[in-house]
Amino acid sequence: MVDKIAYPVQLIQPDGQRVHNPEYSALVADVGPERLRTLYRDLVVVRRVDTEATALQRQGELGLWAPLLGQEAAQVGSAHALEPDDYVFTSYREHGVAWCRGVDPADMTRMWRGCTHSGWDPSTVNTTNPAIVVGSQGLHATGYAMGAHLDGAEIATVAYFGDGATSQGDISEALGFAVSWSAGVVFFCQNNHWAISAPVRVQSPVALAHRAAGFGMPSVQVDGNDVLAVLAVTRQAARRARDGAGPTFVEALTYRMGPHTTSDDPTRYRTPAELEEWKARDPLTRVRLLLDREGLADEPYLAAVQAAADDAADRLRTGALTAPDPDPLMMFDHVYATDHPVLAGERARYAEYLAGFGTASHEEARS
Repeated sequence: MVDKIAYPVQLIQPDGQRVHNPEYSALVADVGPERLRTLYRDLVVVRRVDTEATALQRQGELGLWAPLLGQEAAQVGSAHALEPDDYVFTSYREHGVAWCRGVDPADMTRMWRGCTHSGWDPSTVNTTNPAIVVGSQGLHATGYAMGAHLDGAEIATVAYFGDGATSQGDISEALGFAVSWSAGVVFFCQNNHWAISAPVRVQSPVALAHRAAGFGMPSVQVDGNDVLAVLAVTRQAARRARDGAGPTFVEALTYRMGPHTTSDDPTRYRTPAELEEWKARDPLTRVRLLLDREGLADEPYLAAVQAAADDAADRLRTGALTAPDPDPLMMFDHVYATDHPVLAGERARYAEYLAGFGTASHEEARS
């Protein structure tokens, strides 16, 4: 696959009109009316889940949340391109990917509420929990892909990260290692134009997809607000990975319409005009317009979509509010795969410290 960075791949215009692309339209030729309606449903559900979680944080029920408003198509489109056996390594904003991979919304807020180290068992959905260390998941994905290849597994491994993470050494190391060992990794960069308050233009004078060429890696730039284009591009990259053809760098051009996290105020560093410009490219609006054009947005269907979104939001809220308080000694669980004497000593000393307050931890009281 040659680099596609002169003109980002697009299959749906912001006004809902289709764009014919001889190469990429063929990759989504199987997306008929029902699959298109499923994609729109997932876009709506993901936005609703994100809105509910943001509200929970504002109400003091979550310590933090990383909103994905505006990036739904990049996540839903790419996730729909994957097979169940493929393995996903996320950063901290891929709530949409988690939804499409089968994560229950009730499990999505546990880490952000501070109840557990993680929210779900990664082995059940082949998707990692949120990774707060920026860029580290690129190395994890590369190592996993190499191990899978040695085991004879014909899978794709996907590393999600943002434009800011491309300035981290971990991503550069992962790109170089993946090329050298032909690891089957899809490096999926959601270029949302802002690394907290730093615009992408101060991180790179050229398209981020150009960086892949320096490592000898094929790359493609795609309209990240176009769910069909993202689906097509990711399918192509994942197929290369499964076929043993090595890694691919995908740059999905999108926009973070909300704050970096709920502790951020984006009005301090970007203009209202910029936000309005990207609102006109809203990923949900363009699919809804396409459905309208093709007569697929009837009232029963739209009602079902809204019901699915409300149900997911209700599950997320209920899961957050009913999550049990963690036992203090839980912080020592699952740190190592096997018992470790240093950790055991730290655990014992902390238990003794807690006992000094006259109340043992829940766990110690049971023992």
